[in-house]
Amino acid sequence: MSDRASTTRDGTRRRERSADPRLALVTEAAATPTFEQARDELAEVVRRLEAGGTTLEESLALWERGEALAAVCQRWLDDARTRLDAARGTASGDD
Repeated sequence: MSDRASTTRDGTRRRERSADPRLALVTEAAATPTFEQARDELAEVVRRLEAGGTTLEESLALWERGEALAAVCQRWLDDARTRLDAARGTASGDD
């Protein structure tokens, strides 16, 4: 068996892992979208929710995806702040 990707109803990608761990080496970094990808997808999720016309189940799935994307964006921003603080030689939160 090998790794394969499938798409869920809300358009998110899900990776199904095989029984062979040598073939299932998908790192967290490879599965995490860039800040720009997450931001753009989050904007699309918001647009779809604001437009309406989705079922309750679809709306809930979109909301959950939006929450996950917002968390990804926040992690990128937090990491960027940490890197900037380190480059400036200051501690986090010292403004």
